[in-house]
Amino acid sequence: MTQQSDAPSAAGRSGAPTGTPGPDAPTLAEDLLLLLFQPDSGTIAGETTLYYALGGAVLADLALGERVRTTKGRLGGVRVEAVPERRPSDEILGSGWDYLSGKPRDVQTALAAIGPGLREPVLGRLAERGEIHREKRKMLGLFPTTALRDGGTGRRARLLAQVRDVLVDGVEPGERVAALTALLAASKTLPQFDPEIPWTSPVISRAEEIRRGNWGAGAAAEAVTRTVTATVVNSVVVALVASSEGSGA
Repeated sequence: MTQQSDAPSAAGRSGAPTGTPGPDAPTLAEDLLLLLFQPDSGTIAGETTLYYALGGAVLADLALGERVRTTKGRLGGVRVEAVPERRPSDEILGSGWDYLSGKPRDVQTALAAIGPGLREPVLGRLAERGEIHREKRKMLGLFPTTALRDGGTGRRARLLAQVRDVLVDGVEPGERVAALTALLAASKTLPQFDPEIPWTSPVISRAEEIRRGNWGAGAAAEAVTRTVTATVVNSVVVALVASSEGSGA
């Protein structure tokens, strides 16, 4: 097997993998970034640690498509590895799979390797879909900058409504909405969605349940897939905590 680089590239996409709703369906990373985009301010919530969340979205997508699995490391830790012959055609997901195909990796290591290169290609896909518009401007009339604004497609509102149904109304989610909700909870950005998703004690408790993989008895994902996804999501939490402590926040 060809040795893989320690840092995968995040190129454009040529299609979508089995396990997604359709051939041109957005990835979880796209859905997550679209939700994290804040239309009123034109900013992205959790920007400083965004790559952990996006890396987790890629791993969760691969897990839901049964393209990766977890194994026990020598010291009892959890490692993630690619399932042979299950590479997705989507190149963002495919580059993550490529990184894991060389050998099993610690989940934290995988997040740190896969995540940093994701923001621009994922944002580029949202721009291509017309969901986020990027406008070139000049700060103080001199310095070039890029402003983000809502594309008006309505898809962000629909995604947010699905997450709200899960967290506020207790609706039992399908596997992809559950994973998306869990990633939002892991990213520590949910308070920024108040009042659309009220930041109340019941919502906090429900978010914790979803983050831990308690999606409901009728959730579509198989138990093993749900466990892998929960492992990935909770690794995002650990990475964010470590990052916060390291920065003195």
